[in-house]
Amino acid sequence: MAGLGEAITTRRMYGTTMDLIGKTVWITGASSGIGAGLATGFARAGARLVLSGRREEALAEVAGRCDQAKTLVLPFEATDLGALPGIVSRVEKLTGGIDILVNNAGISQRSLALDTDFEVYRRIMEVDFFAPLRLSQLVLPAMVKRQSGALVNIASVAGKVGTPLRTGYCAAKHALVGWSDALRAEISQYGVSVFVVTPGFVATHISDNALTGDGSVKGHDATDPVNQGMSAEEAATIIIDGMLANQPEIAVGRPGAPELALLEFKRYNPEPLYQIMAKMAPKVARE
Repeated sequence: MAGLGEAITTRRMYGTTMDLIGKTVWITGASSGIGAGLATGFARAGARLVLSGRREEALAEVAGRCDQAKTLVLPFEATDLGALPGIVSRVEKLTGGIDILVNNAGISQRSLALDTDFEVYRRIMEVDFFAPLRLSQLVLPAMVKRQSGALVNIASVAGKVGTPLRTGYCAAKHALVGWSDALRAEISQYGVSVFVVTPGFVATHISDNALTGDGSVKGHDATDPVNQGMSAEEAATIIIDGMLANQPEIAVGRPGAPELALLEFKRYNPEPLYQIMAKMAPKVARE
């Protein structure tokens, strides 16, 4: 696997040449975790950056780690769908156009379906599905007109496998994967690529910030396997190398990681997988 420090920045991608040097990469959810790791990775590969998220101070800190790249910090709320057209217009005017959009902003869940308020489901779908869909809708026309560009949609192993305590998260990520696959089929003819990323356990704050059934934030749990996952920087290396190698679906995790094995399990032997997931579900007595 090529490292980010190597000068391997050009590969064949859907019949077009992908060259990260000088390309403008817009990353949402860039203030921490995989988004921040991707920011530093793309910067080392010679890209220009637009970093977005809700926390301007944290975005500025990430930008400071990307000092070799021209960087625009642009905080906004991803679910403010009415504001997105103006934001996209501003970014395109300031940068001259977006070459790669990384839809990374997201929120997870840790609650049983029977204990989850409907508004929690709505919130997760808004953040993890409708927000990236709408931003992509607004960015894609310029890519199609140029006959070049790429979308990178950060999904999850939970976008392929149904796991307990994550019914809303799984639903949103399954939707993101399905939409991405169908979109790829439609727009590859225009030289625009769609990459789906399915991370397993990556040590970010996504578990700490997960929503519980009433919408409150779960908080830190050292026993959550996500917190023992690979680093965000390692994940970013795999993602960028996967893009350069033209992998439409990029699985992210340590070699031999059990959560990545679930991806193959789901394809070839789903019934035992369903039974395993059922055994993992918390056992709660209800009347």
